[in-house]
Amino acid sequence: MQIHQLSVTYQAEQDRVLLRVNSTGGDEMRLWLTRRLMLGLWPLLTKLQTDQVLKMEAAGTELERADEELRRMLAEFRKEELLQRADFQTPYEDKPNLPLGAEPLLVTDVDASPLPNGRLRLGFNERAAVSGGAKPRGFQVELDPKLTQGLMYLLDQALANAQWREGFAGTVVPPLEGETADAADARPRYLN
Repeated sequence: MQIHQLSVTYQAEQDRVLLRVNSTGGDEMRLWLTRRLMLGLWPLLTKLQTDQVLKMEAAGTELERADEELRRMLAEFRKEELLQRADFQTPYEDKPNLPLGAEPLLVTDVDASPLPNGRLRLGFNERAAVSGGAKPRGFQVELDPKLTQGLMYLLDQALANAQWREGFAGTVVPPLEGETADAADARPRYLN
């Protein structure tokens, strides 16, 4: 699949991130990304993205022996450079052909692997029980460093909009009227 455009938006009513990928061939893939999935995926994608950007450098294997601060600074510089060349102004075009169906794929796991050619392969899978005996859905894409950086930028914006980066640790549960602070601490807490 040759990627034409990416769109990442937080859908508050679903409390999910909707990732849409359209191809030059007129196909559109729609995916739901949950907070639970992103908690594990975000650190992995960040590491793979950094490795992908550093492999573009002429110094190549010399960078593997460089100190972590130098690697981090160089990676950040290259990521910013890639973002400067990205097009975030062109509106996303809905595509009529939906090979995975109109209902977005609920991603339960992602297979991520760097390829020898410098691209990153991502396989999105829906392994949850599917009603009606239908087979699990999924698809794969390959991203060059520029597309990877664009995807990470869009995901970062969606995570900020979703407020998923703000942890639940340290959240104070206010006591109910007439309740002591100790009783409020003992009360069960629900996240959703």
